[in-house]
Amino acid sequence: MKKVIYITILVTLIATNLTAQQFDLSAEVRPRYENRHGYKTLIDKNTDGANFISQRTRLNFNYQKDKIRLGVTLQNIRVWGDVSTLASDDKSTSLHEAWAEAILSNKVSLKFGRQEIVYDDHRIFGNVGWAQQARSHDALLFKYTPNKNNRLDIGLALNADNQSLFDALYSNAAGYKAFQYAWYHGKFDKFGLSVLLLNTGIEYLENVGLPNENQTIDYVQTMGPRITYKAGKFNANAAAYFQTGKTINKDVSASYFTGNFNYKTGDNFSLGAGIEYLSGKDMNDVSGDVKSFAPLFGTNHKFNGWMDYFYVGNHANSVGLTDINATVAYKKDKFSAKVIPHFFSAAADVFNGLTKMDNNLGTEIDLTLGYKLAKDISINAGFSKMYATNTMEVLKGGDKDADNSWSWIMITFKPHLFSTSNK
Repeated sequence: MKKVIYITILVTLIATNLTAQQFDLSAEVRPRYENRHGYKTLIDKNTDGANFISQRTRLNFNYQKDKIRLGVTLQNIRVWGDVSTLASDDKSTSLHEAWAEAILSNKVSLKFGRQEIVYDDHRIFGNVGWAQQARSHDALLFKYTPNKNNRLDIGLALNADNQSLFDALYSNAAGYKAFQYAWYHGKFDKFGLSVLLLNTGIEYLENVGLPNENQTIDYVQTMGPRITYKAGKFNANAAAYFQTGKTINKDVSASYFTGNFNYKTGDNFSLGAGIEYLSGKDMNDVSGDVKSFAPLFGTNHKFNGWMDYFYVGNHANSVGLTDINATVAYKKDKFSAKVIPHFFSAAADVFNGLTKMDNNLGTEIDLTLGYKLAKDISINAGFSKMYATNTMEVLKGGDKDADNSWSWIMITFKPHLFSTSNK
């Protein structure tokens, strides 16, 4: 893999100098230290937390000439010390993005390959940039932009485990067998409107072991609008998404609602507040129906507290969530700071045996600081504390009275290495 990287860089640079209209080469090196002591789940009092340093390293190639655009991102993800000092870790290196886009006209283009898909506030489609590995999809995108105020994207994906000779059951390694979606965004003076229609399919064996065993795909439909408003120092947004269809032979009926506003009180301070509701299923509900909303491919770390107690590889098909939050932010010159308290409660009933619990799950307080050391270098740090309830213990286990906290510090280098443009 290392030889491939070196050859790719060399050939691309030589070819670019000869023929390219526009070529850009940039990089990213991002080490992050974390102390996890109750991160994602409550910790027991007698359990020690984890300390480690993870790192993301990227090379980003972008090329454009006439009617073609290309993008390639080579990525290495590691935890310091995860391999011997004498060992190779080629398995940690991958292609995060590898796409080509055909510009059919000034309004229409087709984009093929491995790519990040990001829309609106990242709630349904996001690149999960906080995670060192991030997220990208193998997909085809049709993009139509009739004017600067309107845009329509249509996306398609079809996944398989390998180049098999016959129809084989997919492992759902990507999280889905196939998807089809349409996303529209329009700007109307102070308002913005986005509408998403998404059809996501999971492949599975139906009636396993029976004479009528059958390989099939069930589809879940996620649909809804998002509205934004901005006037002067005030901005707000609201969204509603609904899920229906079937998944692994279970009927789906779930919903999501959110509303948020932010007001800039002066040159440096801003205040915000919001509420988010994701439907859930009562713990004593014995039906096979899926009533818990799934945010699918969203950047879930961005929402519901940075300690990732909800929807970051967890809390699926559970009691849902109501998150009432506030934000106090400060920014001046190269320095920024933000404090965000979250007040969590279950959206459906929680039971401990036969006892119905209070829906209050607890409070999380997130603090982050940032400083721009130079044009291409920034440093950020954060501390979060979870004040959990007995109900959270029922859901997560662990001890609500332990010091459930999380702290981190990260430095990001993002240099622009090379650029050329031949007129």
